[in-house]
Amino acid sequence: MKKFFSILVLLFVISACNNSKKELLATANTEEEGKTTVSFLEKDLKVYTTAKDTDLKHALTNEVTFTSYNQPHEGEISIFVNPDKTFQEFLGIGGAITDASAEVFATLSAEKQNQLLQSYFGAEGNNYNILRTSIHSCDFSSASHTYVEEGDAELKTFSIEHDREFRLPMIKRAASIIGDDMVFYASPWSPPAFMKTNNNMLQGGKLLPQYNQAWANYYVKFIEAYEAEGLPVWGLTIQNEPMAVQRWESCIYTAEEERDFLKNFLGPTLEKAGMGDKNVVVWDHNRDLISHRANTIFDDPEAAKYAWGIGFHWYETWAGGNPMYDNLKNIKESYPTKNLLFTEGCQEAFDANEYHRWTNAERYGNSMINDFNSGVVGWTDWNILLDETGGPNHVGNLCFAPVHADTKTGELIYTPTYYYIGHFSKFINKGALRVSTTSSRSTLESTTFKNGDGEMVTVVMNKTDNPVAFKLIIEDSQVELSIPSRAMQTIIY
Repeated sequence: MKKFFSILVLLFVISACNNSKKELLATANTEEEGKTTVSFLEKDLKVYTTAKDTDLKHALTNEVTFTSYNQPHEGEISIFVNPDKTFQEFLGIGGAITDASAEVFATLSAEKQNQLLQSYFGAEGNNYNILRTSIHSCDFSSASHTYVEEGDAELKTFSIEHDREFRLPMIKRAASIIGDDMVFYASPWSPPAFMKTNNNMLQGGKLLPQYNQAWANYYVKFIEAYEAEGLPVWGLTIQNEPMAVQRWESCIYTAEEERDFLKNFLGPTLEKAGMGDKNVVVWDHNRDLISHRANTIFDDPEAAKYAWGIGFHWYETWAGGNPMYDNLKNIKESYPTKNLLFTEGCQEAFDANEYHRWTNAERYGNSMINDFNSGVVGWTDWNILLDETGGPNHVGNLCFAPVHADTKTGELIYTPTYYYIGHFSKFINKGALRVSTTSSRSTLESTTFKNGDGEMVTVVMNKTDNPVAFKLIIEDSQVELSIPSRAMQTIIY
């Protein structure tokens, strides 16, 4: 009897071991299924470089082949890319066509107009696919204006006739180059004066409660009018910088006020108009207070259902050297189904003697790399074109753009910022997936995307005054590379 019992126990142990082995194999197979089957060993790689105090601008500077990986050591600088760990889907990169941009554009010769459009939107240029514009005027307009006559709450006089002179022609030409990948969205800086507590489009103020519905209807009218011009509107932001009282067009919403306007008025109004597919972006302000806005709106199911995501600018704490990227990471962790979109950034305090100030470009590079690594899906620069004064701007808020036009000579001035943005936008395609990328030293900043055709794009920035030798290590393969001082590189493989 004891012998029989011992045999049963032995059989049970063998069976349990076999089952455990099967479970381990199943786990291993499951983990293996997520791994790439592509080896980079002996694959070719190309490096494109822009560097300070050189003629290098998106220049092909290196072509090498991956070799077998060697264990990195302390003191070496390495960038590690793991193609099996992918994150957010890339929406695109672009900029804003404001009244100011369009007015300056109209002063250019036909040749220069075409050059500018191809430089930004052409496949051989920066390949932009995102466009932002304002709903009626903003500071980068020659004067304040709205689409209705004063006091017309029923919007019977609504007309975008003002935009037909400069803005619409430029947007249409850009859209024709971009094609189906275009992401076009709009933002209001202020409701009409009669709808506000201060009876002024400038200097802050708030939307009067009795005009909540009229203002929601205004967005619908705008979308209808622009789409009647053949411009499909991807979405809109509720309010540009809703916590800033500006000397230009501005309007204040607390987090609760924006939440309630979205869930009680704007969201239902868009849905009723058959525009439930339009993407609504909340906040549209800086990174410092973004978490509070996200918590307030996204924790309310009735408001959150209308919000595609949250937009942000970069003006909060840059002077102090702390751009608050961790706030973006926190939102992505807290609300993984909501999207992060950079909606505006520019270098302030225009100085015509500083067109080629390299730190302006490095501000863009730092923000773009860290924003994307924080989960951001798209990145929108501010004005794509300004004149030699940093305007026009009807309140003197003059700024830099990646490209300026000297209206006296008719020439275009391309700043380093234009080329730094292009290190992302020229090579990363809509629909690409961000790939796990880290650096062994803070000397280099880097991010990677994988395009739909499998092509890998790694962007590396060196802000130091010395060239840096580094290894790019991916799975069983590596290459030894070098980046010049004060440079940006895009690595394609």
